[in-house]
Amino acid sequence: MVSPSRENAPAHRSVLVMHFLAKNVTTLKYPPYSPDLAPADFHLIPRLKSASKGRRFCGTTDTTENATEELKRLSQNGFQECFQHLYSHWQKCTVAQEEYSKGNVA
Repeated sequence: MVSPSRENAPAHRSVLVMHFLAKNVTTLKYPPYSPDLAPADFHLIPRLKSASKGRRFCGTTDTTENATEELKRLSQNGFQECFQHLYSHWQKCTVAQEEYSKGNVA
């Protein structure tokens, strides 16, 4: 067996991380090819875009600073809300995937 500190896996697939997640975190099984289940895509990015609408930024640093400030303005409840939306979105996608797999899609 490969030593956990020496394995050449991405951080989210390392043995230590996988064991920790299995013991401490409820994980969701994602349907294949579901980029629409990324919390940043359906929750955080739209908020950042609306907060930046109509503004001009001088460069990457200015843009990064603005995005960081907007993220800091999100409350802890905002992040909890994000993951609640993720869970309900995940349920809808899972049901849709099951229907598609069964051939029940119109």
